[in-house]
Amino acid sequence: MNHHPLISELKNILPAESVLHDREDVRPFECDGLSVYRRLPMVVVLPETVEEVLRIVRLCHEHKVPIVARGAGTGLSGGALPLEEGVLLSLAKFKRIINIDAENAMATVEPGVRNLAISEAAARYGLYYAPDPSSQIACTIGGNVAENSGGVHCLKYGLTVHNILMLKVVTMEGELLTIGSQTLDTPGYDLLALMTGSEGMLGIIVEVTVKLLPRPERAQVVLAAFDDVARAGEAVGAIIAAGIIPAGLEMMDRLAIRAAEDFVHAGYPVDAEAILLCELDGTHAEVSEYIMAVRKILTDNGATEVRTAADEAERQLFWKGRKSAFPAVGRISPDYYCMDGTIPRRQLPRVLQQINNWSAEYELPVANVFHAGDGNLHPLILFDANKQGELERTEEFGRRILELCVEVGGSITGEHGVGMEKIDQMCTQFGNAELHQFHAIKAAFDPAGLLNPGKAVPTLHRCAEFGAMHIHHGKLPHADLERF
Repeated sequence: MNHHPLISELKNILPAESVLHDREDVRPFECDGLSVYRRLPMVVVLPETVEEVLRIVRLCHEHKVPIVARGAGTGLSGGALPLEEGVLLSLAKFKRIINIDAENAMATVEPGVRNLAISEAAARYGLYYAPDPSSQIACTIGGNVAENSGGVHCLKYGLTVHNILMLKVVTMEGELLTIGSQTLDTPGYDLLALMTGSEGMLGIIVEVTVKLLPRPERAQVVLAAFDDVARAGEAVGAIIAAGIIPAGLEMMDRLAIRAAEDFVHAGYPVDAEAILLCELDGTHAEVSEYIMAVRKILTDNGATEVRTAADEAERQLFWKGRKSAFPAVGRISPDYYCMDGTIPRRQLPRVLQQINNWSAEYELPVANVFHAGDGNLHPLILFDANKQGELERTEEFGRRILELCVEVGGSITGEHGVGMEKIDQMCTQFGNAELHQFHAIKAAFDPAGLLNPGKAVPTLHRCAEFGAMHIHHGKLPHADLERF
């Protein structure tokens, strides 16, 4: 590896074992959960205190060396892809739960605390943290803030941005900022919302204060099977139109159902073309009323089977199948490419049919797993990277899905962020004026452009090149990166 003079100075800040620069030591950090693109960092640092982070950032600013912050590495857009001439700053050691304030229903934690660990710590007070990504057993709250993560319960309880109160953030110039407060409102611009979902480009999160919610008196899941994916999509709209806001409303298609059932044995009907999982929560009376109404709506919209979880164990099993869908699909294919786009709910039948048409055109199977209630799609395109040209076909297929999301009034991302994966599709969703404003915000926080450069927001020049490539079917993006 390159022995940059910065490495010696980093060892004056951290113990030698917390500064990794040999090839075999930095290899585990070459990619995040999106393993399509890989790159070795120059050096990896593992600080334990805010003071160490401040000193590292100031040193990098002085040397004009870029920094990529990394949490658990479970991200799915290449947002934590390192730089060959940069520092990868791991926050893995920041895993303290600083305080649980049960009286005010909030928790203050370090960014390396796992999402699920917050709810586990709050359980003794009858409280929990609502956003629950499928990777919640491993993903960390700092990464959740950086990507504005959601989860199966985001329909009713919102994304990360709706469930945090305050952040402590280190700027690229080595200042420690407190953004937001422990109250419901803060004077001035809403910098808390701006920082949430900023993908590590505006600051490095070193502390998060989240809202906690009381455990509902009762939560129960209704499972409905359909012999047609479009009918399942129409049922989603019918539930919302009836004025019912479920805690979670998820859909899986036949391929995803079979993969999850073989993996988890959740009791899913494997002959169904699609299933819906609809969770209702609240008081006992509310849940009973909603379940009756939802069961009728599902039946009226063509459900071939409707089941209600008999007890808490079955409810948890139904959700385990859904949350295990990604690893389950990984068992049936050498590789898969997880997309993340959002569409208006009314467009679900049209978009799902088009994905099915493209699946046949590209000869690539797709397992659809998504947050149906808020239109957040997660098509998993199955492929084999060892087959010549298959990765390139997969990427093209994925690009067309994202562009379709924009075409029908949606977005190229719902919760996974843009990172490297979708940076060219930003050129599809936004025009020059919007991109200028994005760059102006970046410059206000990071004038030297050293925080996670090259991610999320494309340059206007890149968009011009992408437009030409798109029109003339040129080579696919990121050809300079190591691939598989």
